[in-house]
Amino acid sequence: KYTAHLCAGADAVCLFVNDDGDKEVLDVFRAHGVKLILLRCAGHDRVDLEAAAAVGIRVANVPSYSPHAVAEHAAAMALSLNRHTCTAYNRVAAGNFTLCGLVGRDLHGKTCGILGTGKIGRVAAKIFKGLGMEVLAFDAKPDGNFANELGCRYTEIDELLARADVLSLHMPLLPTTKHLIDEVAVGKMKEGVLLINVSRGAIVKTEAIIEGLLSGKIRGAGLDVYEHERHVFFKNFSDMDFVEHASGVDHDLMLLQSMPNVILTPHMAFLTEEALATICVQTVDNISDFLAQRALRNE
Repeated sequence: KYTAHLCAGADAVCLFVNDDGDKEVLDVFRAHGVKLILLRCAGHDRVDLEAAAAVGIRVANVPSYSPHAVAEHAAAMALSLNRHTCTAYNRVAAGNFTLCGLVGRDLHGKTCGILGTGKIGRVAAKIFKGLGMEVLAFDAKPDGNFANELGCRYTEIDELLARADVLSLHMPLLPTTKHLIDEVAVGKMKEGVLLINVSRGAIVKTEAIIEGLLSGKIRGAGLDVYEHERHVFFKNFSDMDFVEHASGVDHDLMLLQSMPNVILTPHMAFLTEEALATICVQTVDNISDFLAQRALRNE
């Protein structure tokens, strides 16, 4: 919102995943004559769509750039957590070649729970199925054909939470999914579950998973997203001195960073050459549709 005024003279603005698109920002856009918001991402939870419609600003996103990129990142996190790859790497770099504390588990024969079977969730389900895991799925709109094709089973969320050894989240952030993984959900999880979130940070209630990690209920967490990431992600704090860092510290994030059984990445699951190329192409297509006064295919 501090840079919204820079849109002066533009017909369109291009926003990324953590940029503000609330009513205050939209009012600035409207005052400067902006007619189109181009989102370089699939999710549009950062834009007030009703407010945009009210002021006559259209919104177009990139609904699918690389489901494989995001799903592969989820699998990489699960595998790394299970086999303590990051811990082993850091030990070896420091000259420690011992094996104590590095025991993992075979994922083959275990159960993977997929929350959300959109394009990304389906690719993730296929990857975990390829590891020899039983796949359970939950979605607001179950697809029997997909289940039969893959050999997985849709189930109620409580059964999925109770049985999953790996729980992978692939849902959009909606009022119905915000804090879906809260204290109650963590309490229903299988002891020693690996939790993977490459979707949206606020689907998980941060305090709930911290408690789950500290109690041992959650054996490890792979988080490419974080509930309050917009204040931190895509920024470099490495050159801050202690006073600067402490003045704006996020204690929950620091606690997660300190845990050896947590892998945090900076919302980079999408970040492959193929995905970036698709984002560029689809964004240009959205611009072309707008300029040609065609129906916006991704509105």
